Formats: sequence, structure tokens, C-alpha cells
Amino acid sequence: MSFNDKETVKSLAQLMDELKLSEIEYGKGDMHVRLSRAANSFCVPALPANETAAQTQNNPVPQTKETVETDEKNIVRSPMLGIVYVAPEPDAEPYVKVGDTVAADQTLFLIEAMKTFNPVKAPRAGKVASILVTDRCAVEYDDALLVLE
Repeated sequence: MSFNDKETVKSLAQLMDELKLSEIEYGKGDMHVRLSRAANSFCVPALPANETAAQTQNNPVPQTKETVETDEKNIVRSPMLGIVYVAPEPDAEPYVKVGDTVAADQTLFLIEAMKTFNPVKAPRAGKVASILVTDRCAVEYDDALLVLE
């Protein structure tokens, strides 16, 4: 399989469907792509093939909990279009992890929009039930980012 953007992604998506896979990765040269499917949608940014596992270890993998009621009041949504950052710096710990208890107005993520970093704060106190996005992921206005219990 050669790597030419749309055709490769289409081929990988078809292969995922045929084999009933939930995730597939493919890399060639400087390009690396990972497709993943889940009940709640989230994106996984394509990384250069030379980016090491150590560099991506601090990027939390989105986690879901089937028992959590995902009623609208529990979902924290993106207030804008931009790129999500889960930590204040690339090597820093994420702002929150699944299972953390957060206070109202605590920073959950940063969203970069027009070269400005905007904090996304918890609308209320609660426990982080699931994180629906990954680090450096593009989001749109009103996308679900996190679920609070």
C-alpha cells in the first residue's frame, strides 16, 4: 500500500470495517497515521513517524466508561474552534486524568485559537468520568471534550 493521503486513509478505513477493527496504524517514511473508532468520537492527530513513544506518553488516551450517564449536563463542550492541549507544556502532566476530582472553574484543557491559548474550565465540581479528546487535536465549537460525573 502506498502512502498518498486520502486513498491511504480510505483503504485503512475499509480494512478496519472488513476486519472489524477498532484501531489501525500505518506508517511510511516521515508520515504516520492512526485511525481509531469509539462510541464517543474523538480525534487522534497524525504524528511524524520519528516522534517517539516517550514523546507521546504524556498524551492521555481518550477513555470512556459505559456506566457513566452522558446526559448533557455532564458533558464539557468546546467553547470555540481550535487545537486542544491537555497539559500546560509538552512534557508536563495533563491538567486532568480520568478519575480526578475537579473543582468548579478548574482548568481542564487549553484551546489554541488564533495563536492565543484559552483555558477551558470546569463548569462545576465533579469527577472526571472520561476524556473524549487527545492532545493536539483539532476541535470545533460545541464538540464534547470531557464527561463529569
